[in-house]
Amino acid sequence: MVGTGGGVVLVPVLLLFFGMDPVMVAGTSLCLVALTGVTSALVYLRHNLVDRRSGLIFMAAALPGSLAAPFAVEKVGGDVFRILFGAMIAGLAVYLFYKASRPFTVSSDVSSRLRPTVRSRRIRADGVTYRYRFNEGLAALFNLLMGFVSAFFGAGGGFLRTPVLVTMFGFPVRIAAATSLFAMSVYATAGAGVHAYLGHVEWLPTFAAVAPGLLIGSPAGVWLARKTKSAWIVVMLASLLLVMGVRLVWQGLA
Repeated sequence: MVGTGGGVVLVPVLLLFFGMDPVMVAGTSLCLVALTGVTSALVYLRHNLVDRRSGLIFMAAALPGSLAAPFAVEKVGGDVFRILFGAMIAGLAVYLFYKASRPFTVSSDVSSRLRPTVRSRRIRADGVTYRYRFNEGLAALFNLLMGFVSAFFGAGGGFLRTPVLVTMFGFPVRIAAATSLFAMSVYATAGAGVHAYLGHVEWLPTFAAVAPGLLIGSPAGVWLARKTKSAWIVVMLASLLLVMGVRLVWQGLA
């Protein structure tokens, strides 16, 4: 529904309520996120809400980091993992609430950088025509980082990409969510494969128990996103991030 792939919920839940090791959380969650990403992306594609060109660019940019991160997460302690992830999503939530109280304007400074890579988009879906203009080059550079973050935390990266596409690059919320999941469906699957190879996935009982719920919830979330006002989607995402982020930081420091 909010273009995150579900990892932003799965990771804190597995850490906070099931006490799983962070390495296993990252691998198991990313496998589940990849499953969600593929099923949701297919539905969004059917409704023509995906910016296909941007999705392919983001996908290619994120792939190297997604393949490398599973090796890095083995080196980080559990409390550090919780604090880093919690602080990151709580900080993002505060930023989203701040942006929600102000009208969005594209920074002239951002727009002037790498001017040759500024591109316009026009997408028509569900009887609505979406028009927006953004810096394709800077967005691709941002996704280099997203690939690593995705596989390191097992959250898919959509929890950062979707709000950044909206607030910094001017994507419509629905297009940002759909495009984020489309890109994530491939690079998260690649990162999940590396995690599985390294033995970071708890197939039983966690993956087997959670996967059916995701397969049901993913298309339901896409349907709800098409029926819900964009502003409410942003508020829901920010609220979720803030609560989970504070809980994780508190647990890591305790």
